[in-house]
Amino acid sequence: MGDIIIDKELEKLRKHIDKIDSDLVDLLHKRLEYVQQIGHLKVKNKANIYRPDREREIIDKLIKYAKKHDLHNINKSIIEAVFYEIFAIARNIETPQKIAFLGPIGSYTHQAAENRFGPLSTYLPLTTIKAVFEALQNGNAKYGVIPLENNTNGMVGETIDNLAQYNFKIINEVVLPIHHSFATKANSILDIKKIYSKDIAFGQCSNFLQFNQLNDIEHVSVSSTALGAKFASDDNNSAVICSEIAAKIYNIPIMFANIQNHHTNKTRFVIISDFTNQKGSNDKTSIFVSSKDFAKAGALFELLKDFKDENINITKIDSRPVQSDGVYHSGFYMDFYGHKDDDNVKRVFNKRFNEIKWLGSYPSFN
Repeated sequence: MGDIIIDKELEKLRKHIDKIDSDLVDLLHKRLEYVQQIGHLKVKNKANIYRPDREREIIDKLIKYAKKHDLHNINKSIIEAVFYEIFAIARNIETPQKIAFLGPIGSYTHQAAENRFGPLSTYLPLTTIKAVFEALQNGNAKYGVIPLENNTNGMVGETIDNLAQYNFKIINEVVLPIHHSFATKANSILDIKKIYSKDIAFGQCSNFLQFNQLNDIEHVSVSSTALGAKFASDDNNSAVICSEIAAKIYNIPIMFANIQNHHTNKTRFVIISDFTNQKGSNDKTSIFVSSKDFAKAGALFELLKDFKDENINITKIDSRPVQSDGVYHSGFYMDFYGHKDDDNVKRVFNKRFNEIKWLGSYPSFN
């Protein structure tokens, strides 16, 4: 008798959900109709399809709306997850998206790219960061996604060097928590005979391997966790430590998620393209500063003082060697809050016009 009552209650609740799902499809259809109209206007006026500043503005408004109306089941993470997918679908309706990224397929850079551009976009995996810039230079892709820094391993020097060399701008950033998954087609952990992964991933998940008595079975080091996923997909008695997206691509069930030793490991990826963002309400700017004067005592202090005098908050500074006439001197990658069109930023740029290369202004997520 009790089971019959529960089944009736479930049926009633599911009918409510079915009605809401139908309403969501109708609303999504209406939204995409407006998107198509906007897309026609953008194409007609040769405007950029991708507007990170506009997307951030929508997300922020929806977060405030949810808080104001006490929608306790809807938080920031849910809003971002749902609406970035909607944005990606909308952009592909306006114009098909082609994205170059540091591969391979299933890498964390791929995951960061799909986080912003969705599953419907066309992805071009490349073997080097420079190759991503070249793909944009040759017109083979509109956007590039590359790693910029990791909170454990620091800045990616190759990315900074290419940003300084090419004229493509940072238009957005994605901060991605690096969560390793343990995926396998085996029915039980006891059936696993070998584990594939990149050597560094084994070290990052050493506690999990020890606690689950997996150190005594064969560990096979491969060039990427994505390649490990490919191998594990063909062997039902093996497993892989890889990204969530790699497990998804190769259709390997995730047995354990978030198995890394440290749960604060994050990588910051940047999206580059050939256009610039309009000034928003909360921007970040990246620059590269290069001058032979930095070899002189107090030169860096004077640079930092220029920013302090203009009340500009620097959030990152990292030195890189710069070669000029066969001689190396220091250059500096810098992030700070503000947009290149802000008056105080303009004054610093004008003062140091021959030293600063602007790398992009884009929405800040802080």
